Amino acid sequence: MKALGPFKRRTPLGWLQLSHEKGRLFVALAGIAFADVLMFMQMGFQASLFVSNTQLHRTLNADIVLLSPQARNLQALSTFSRRRLYQAQDIPGVKFADPFYVNTLNWKNPQTKRETLVQVIGFNPDRSAINLPGLAQQLPRVKQPDTFIFDRGSRGDYAESFALIDQGQPVQTEAQRRTITIAGLFEMGASFGADGTLITSDQNFLLQFPRRQAGSINLGLIQLEPDANLEQVVVALKDHLPADVRVLTLEEFIAFETAYWQVRSPVGFIFGLGTAMAFVVGVVIVYQVLSTDVNAHVREYATFKAMGYKNRYLLGVVFEEAIILAVFGFIPGAILPLGLYSLARSATALPLFMTTARAITVFILTVVMCTLSGAIATRKLQSADPADMF
Repeated sequence: MKALGPFKRRTPLGWLQLSHEKGRLFVALAGIAFADVLMFMQMGFQASLFVSNTQLHRTLNADIVLLSPQARNLQALSTFSRRRLYQAQDIPGVKFADPFYVNTLNWKNPQTKRETLVQVIGFNPDRSAINLPGLAQQLPRVKQPDTFIFDRGSRGDYAESFALIDQGQPVQTEAQRRTITIAGLFEMGASFGADGTLITSDQNFLLQFPRRQAGSINLGLIQLEPDANLEQVVVALKDHLPADVRVLTLEEFIAFETAYWQVRSPVGFIFGLGTAMAFVVGVVIVYQVLSTDVNAHVREYATFKAMGYKNRYLLGVVFEEAIILAVFGFIPGAILPLGLYSLARSATALPLFMTTARAITVFILTVVMCTLSGAIATRKLQSADPADMF
């Protein structure tokens, strides 16, 4: 308690100076909140980019994934021979090795008749390749020709169509000059790569894409026996299969997709750059406020120095102001994105949510932003002579 004595007796000069000029304080808080909102939005969109484009990966019913070495991401997987699946089944510990087809197409919204880009997935309906609630009960329907089930979380206006399907009335529409039937619904969500997802059987997939050969597949989904060692099977597959196929665990496949959007995609770079620019904007705004405050009270600071106060004390006053600005500016800067996230989520169908980790990150960045601005603003105080300040 004795160690806290000096702090209890210390006059809060930083707060007194900020609160004395209420207009300047309001401008500073508004600027910090603005920078925080920008950072929250950029980081939120970046996180939704990674989550939305890996949500299919996380639902795959597989322990190991085979894909082409030329694959870049889910929308550009390339193909490899289905014979590699038969070869994979020779490895001890492999239970199933199933083909998985993926492509995109433009289809007509059955409600608005507008064309939009959707992702089409095809696999054996007798053994579901995707783990989603209620999906297994819907899969028998896709055994019918040209029959699909559609993602309820897709981006767009489908309310009337969903209502009809929920009542047991299939909806028909056109996709690539072919009439298809939507006989059921599941829920996964849209992504940056496509507005929605259609699931069907492997046979219907090949009917929809007649140029695709059944022996050319996009992914191979491998399930292991319960007692199989994942790492040992992966090593065995890499040794057994030719170089025209790549072997990844499911976690590695998710990381593969994330790395594409984070490093090789311009979208990920733009969101990262936007966060950095928001930070710079905040530094400039806070610096202008603190620099103006220092210049306005330069005579008072000179008096303190003439009385024997060290630069450390004067710097402490400015840093006190910086911390106060960081804390009070962060509050509205964290509240406003909650509404903006909800608005953007409704408009884009992307998974935009506030997270504790992101809030902590932005708060730390806000403190760094304000203290950095304070350090720049106090350079004049550190080098100035008290006589020169009058």
